[in-house]
Amino acid sequence: MVGQRFLEALAEQGVTGRTRITVLGEEPRPAYDRVRLSSYFDGRTPDDLSVTAPDFLARHGIEAHFGDPVEAVDRTARTVTTRSGLTLPYDTLVLATGSYPFVPPVPGRDAEGCFVYRTIEDLLAIEAYAKGAGTGAVVGGGLLGLEAAGALRGLGLATHVVEFAPRLMPVQVDEGGGAALLRTVESMGLTVHTGTGTAAVRTGDDGRVTGMELSDGSEIATDLVVFSAGVRPRDALARDCGLAVGERGGIAVDEHCRTSDPAVYAIGECALAADGRVYGLVAPGYEMALTAAESIGAGAGEPPGTAAGRTFTGADTSTKLKLLGVDVASFGDAHGTAAGCLDVVYADSRAGVYKKLVMDADGVLLGGVLVGDAEAYGMLRPLTGSRPPVAPEQLVLPAGAGAPAALGPAALPDSAVVCSCHNVTKGAIVACASLPEVKKCTKAGTGCGGCVTVIRQLLPPPGESGLCGCFPHSRQELYEIVRTLRLDSYAELLDAHGRAEARGGEGCEVCKPVVASVLASLEGAYPLDGERAALQDTNDHFLANLQRNGSYSVVPRVPGGEITPDRLIVIGEVARDFGLYTKITGGQRIDLFGARVDQLPAIWARLVDAGFESGHAYGKALRTVKSCVGQTWCRYGVQDSVRMAIDLELRYRGLRAPHKLKSAVSGCTRECAEAQSKDFGVIATANGWNLHVGGNGGATPRHADLLARDLSDAELVRLIDRFLMFYVRTADRLERTAAWLERLEGGLEHLRDVVVHDSLGLCAELEAQMAAHVAGYRDEWAATLEDPERLARFVSFVNAPGTPDPSVRFVPERDQLKPDLAVLAIGPAPAGRTYEGVNTP
Repeated sequence: MVGQRFLEALAEQGVTGRTRITVLGEEPRPAYDRVRLSSYFDGRTPDDLSVTAPDFLARHGIEAHFGDPVEAVDRTARTVTTRSGLTLPYDTLVLATGSYPFVPPVPGRDAEGCFVYRTIEDLLAIEAYAKGAGTGAVVGGGLLGLEAAGALRGLGLATHVVEFAPRLMPVQVDEGGGAALLRTVESMGLTVHTGTGTAAVRTGDDGRVTGMELSDGSEIATDLVVFSAGVRPRDALARDCGLAVGERGGIAVDEHCRTSDPAVYAIGECALAADGRVYGLVAPGYEMALTAAESIGAGAGEPPGTAAGRTFTGADTSTKLKLLGVDVASFGDAHGTAAGCLDVVYADSRAGVYKKLVMDADGVLLGGVLVGDAEAYGMLRPLTGSRPPVAPEQLVLPAGAGAPAALGPAALPDSAVVCSCHNVTKGAIVACASLPEVKKCTKAGTGCGGCVTVIRQLLPPPGESGLCGCFPHSRQELYEIVRTLRLDSYAELLDAHGRAEARGGEGCEVCKPVVASVLASLEGAYPLDGERAALQDTNDHFLANLQRNGSYSVVPRVPGGEITPDRLIVIGEVARDFGLYTKITGGQRIDLFGARVDQLPAIWARLVDAGFESGHAYGKALRTVKSCVGQTWCRYGVQDSVRMAIDLELRYRGLRAPHKLKSAVSGCTRECAEAQSKDFGVIATANGWNLHVGGNGGATPRHADLLARDLSDAELVRLIDRFLMFYVRTADRLERTAAWLERLEGGLEHLRDVVVHDSLGLCAELEAQMAAHVAGYRDEWAATLEDPERLARFVSFVNAPGTPDPSVRFVPERDQLKPDLAVLAIGPAPAGRTYEGVNTP
């Protein structure tokens, strides 16, 4: 994780664009989230745990070799050599080798059935072995030990925890906190042995584990042993090449994370910081990564180690986590080591709650321990080192226990660090408008997640509940009302479910297009029939995009960007005959600009006759499915991306959604179609298709997330059906899939549970809705041209049909026409003429 954060910091500084960077890793995969390692046993996959975007390394030109650890460093020649024999030169070397599990030197520790708990491979091995076991034991009752115990319990094993110290989590909590934690853990069925160590691991005749002998003379019958008794810095490479290391381990570094060799840096758990400590938490590791990256980036082109910049001289070791479902947190001087300090304690052994604050004689908060109820952690930790604005007992007493109103995050100073993982202050957070913006701009909330509750409380509250002044319901709630009650009329919906003061009225410009979209997505009917015509905004009203000078654009659908010469000629002839500005877009379409509203039917008559249909550039619907040429032409292609792009575009054309939808299909991982910046993007693999969702290449870009991999054609289409209909059903008005996915409670994991694993039992219904859409689709312009009444709306003046709008003018530029902006004005229509009324000015 620290190594990956270092790479991201280099990329943010632009170093990756001018420097060759190589990553060498022992494990067979890129960086993943060790903090949430145990979530693998809750159904997360190794891919879910990845903290490395699928295209990150390739996008930044970073060369990577996984499963091939470095075995030697030659500082004189400035080379590293891997296990496979690969030798690479370096100008600057960064050691981010982390730590290794400490296994006590007890007899039998190498027996079959003994494991450590550190990597994904460790978890896979434990999971496989546990299938034939009934009882498991964990050596170590610290953070990782209790996580391992929770994993064994989740695998169905009767579980023992052996801790040499007199209490669980001895580093983080005090005696009172350890007692509260012990009671809660034992109530879950785990057997805890404190104050004793492991003397030996017993084995049977087959060499497999059968039990443990403890140092107090007792024995445990167990089939499986997990050693989680702490970690040690992985400093062997540094020792072997002569770098300075600490007496108790760790590669010695200065405040810039440089080792005794200025060309070599060390970051994370392998490093002994300038304050003489080895930090085993992710937040200090990230700070070291940023420090080293800034030093290296600022010193590019200079002798190694000459750059200044930020420094790392120590870090906050506060922690908050949930172990076996129990909230545990500690911060500051949790054990009260400062001279003359005083404790403020609240304990409820029945509820398993223990809270202790450490104060100095002047009332300054020095630290604390929270077990069973850590809700106040996000507020208390930033207050450490200051005098709280309320009495300390008010900070620990539960609600309703006679305490005044709790101190809220708003009382924190702007300088208070709210996110310790990324060192983000309250001031930086309140400058943002939403949680997605906070995560994107500051990275706060993307680490351990312990600060998210406080961040939400610091952000501006949402406005009045409901879609608008007409309805007290959100778009999602209105969708469910319309779907469940089978309503087909806006007026009926408003009268039955609108606010009392809005019933019987005409609605507003916010809710009318939203309801029109909901009705269209559920029924697929022509959008301009009857009442629905009055619900549409300007673009949908004329089935075209209004441009800045009052003209409209004409955008025929070109599925997959594939077009015949004859159809290409028709587009050229139409553009020539009607004097339209013509542009090939980045979405593999040809856009024609400058059509007057009265010209639209004649233009579309020519295009429909040639086989074209609406590209829905005017609607909150699918725009395009972009593609590369795929395996048909490209020597790197592994699948037929053009065929798939055409199939998807024709399947989802016309689907009305909360916002526009864009897609792409790349025929290989070179990603020429830019699929990972789309609402749903597909990338070919040798084994099928990878599906990415929630991307956005607009004003606030978001990289799409990998939802599923190596899908067959049928599996891919089925998952996209489910994804799109779930989005249509639950998103807010004008909410792109990127913002929706950021807002969705549980994020990508929840989405995967719903559309892949069918956790809500909705998938059959979602598929049926999409099937109904596909079966009922009809091109809107073809339907318009067949109906004289529908055609009658395409006039500039309702009392002077056929009269062109004199304000729509053009001037020549680069052999084409562009809007004459000099005539743009807002005012009355020419004398004697009335503009066709629309909802949006």
